[in-house]
Amino acid sequence: MTAGRLALASNVLPLCSDVVTVAGPPNHRGSDAPCWCPDPGRRRNRSSAVIGWANRGERPVVETPWFRLNLAEVELPGGPRGDHYVLRLPPVVLAAVLDDADRVLLLWRHRFIPGSDGWELPSGIADPAEDLAAAAAREALEDSGWEPVAPRPLIRPESASGLADSVNHVYWTGRATHRGDPVAGFEAERIEWVPLEQAPGLIAGGTVPSAVTATVLMLLHHRRPAGG
Repeated sequence: MTAGRLALASNVLPLCSDVVTVAGPPNHRGSDAPCWCPDPGRRRNRSSAVIGWANRGERPVVETPWFRLNLAEVELPGGPRGDHYVLRLPPVVLAAVLDDADRVLLLWRHRFIPGSDGWELPSGIADPAEDLAAAAAREALEDSGWEPVAPRPLIRPESASGLADSVNHVYWTGRATHRGDPVAGFEAERIEWVPLEQAPGLIAGGTVPSAVTATVLMLLHHRRPAGG
């Protein structure tokens, strides 16, 4: 994106100079979706000497319980400045649960925003100040009825880093306990243990539209982590 394209955002600024707060629908735990603010402790440490684009400050445009849209003043190499929209999101957690037969727990879900259907790992948003491993286990239990045992970090891919600060915290385990029917049964049409050997074919066939799930499945198909 060029400095000229960045500057276009400033033309929009007078239209959104006031912060818009949007209430969220109740979540499946029976309470309002938690309000979230960026937690510097969960962001990567950056050197004070930033090479490249530098964020010189942000101000909120739209605030909801699930995301915050800010307008940042960005300084480009050489000194020119422009405005850039930034989407601030809470941490997303995913649980990759394997069994002794090298099968992975997957949910068949419909995503109404892109209008897609496919296999996904159990996932969700961590509550404010919630331990991320515990959040991944909670989401898996709520969505599938299976509770991961001692999930451990696997990878932390970023999504749309040119626009958003979303980080996907993926945890994995080789053990899980079935606790019964899922509390959030509406989240998935099917819940199945899928052999990892089928992962390349499912991805190539377009039945794993989630980029993060596809990445994790190929990683696990290539090499199962030790100690599971």
